[in-house]
Amino acid sequence: MNLNPCIGLFFDGQCEAALRFYERCMGAKIEFMLRWGESPMAQDAPANWKEKVLHARLVIDGIAFTGGDAIPGTYQTPQGYSILLSLDDLDETQRLFDALAANGTVRIPLQESFWARRFGEVKDQFGISWTLNLEK
Repeated sequence: MNLNPCIGLFFDGQCEAALRFYERCMGAKIEFMLRWGESPMAQDAPANWKEKVLHARLVIDGIAFTGGDAIPGTYQTPQGYSILLSLDDLDETQRLFDALAANGTVRIPLQESFWARRFGEVKDQFGISWTLNLEK
């Protein structure tokens, strides 16, 4: 058996924009992207959904994520989790927090805590929650 935990990120039509954003701000890499219209499931998607992403694979610092656009009417806002980014550089932590916070919602401002040089939580413009931690 080979255990490979993977985080699935689902979007309401913004998957490609989100993954391209993560490529730019995190140095991630999109390794695969299949559109609804290119798949055997094309008939299951509305005509205006053919260019949306059915399945994608994104790698951030060696960790794989999958992503896709839910068919209209089936998307549910992500809740109950946050992706933890453990960082080791103060300037990079601030830069990444600012990038994720742009057009998003800051839940906990990036600040010093009793365990961390910087800690903060943000929900990005695509609805994904991130926790940034730079330990002391």
